[in-house]
Amino acid sequence: PWTMRIRISWPAGALDATLNDSSTSRKLAAALPVTSSAHTWGEEVYFSVPIESVLEEHPRQVVAPGTVCFWVQGASVAIPFGPTPISVGNECRLVTAVNVLGTLDGDPNALATVHDGDPIALEAAEPS
Repeated sequence: PWTMRIRISWPAGALDATLNDSSTSRKLAAALPVTSSAHTWGEEVYFSVPIESVLEEHPRQVVAPGTVCFWVQGASVAIPFGPTPISVGNECRLVTAVNVLGTLDGDPNALATVHDGDPIALEAAEPS
């Protein structure tokens, strides 16, 4: 099956992620490289990307920490690493249902070093 590794980097760090095979993941891969401005919402980082999509099969609102998601309404990649302002307990609850694009390969808590307004870059990762 199709998969792709991407690198997400910001001034204080970087993480690789593996994208799953979905139409939204393929759109994101085709748009790389992308540079955006980071926003934080509780323990979630999100940033706009130049693609549009619709909700695919099996959208989720609650995901595991480090899940790479596409927020359709905001045309943004969203990656929670802990609770958001609407979470119940310690869950990672996004503002709406999202398409799941893949998962971070490293420790999602590294995203705690992303600050609102930081430049954030997405590019194809070097093969391991």
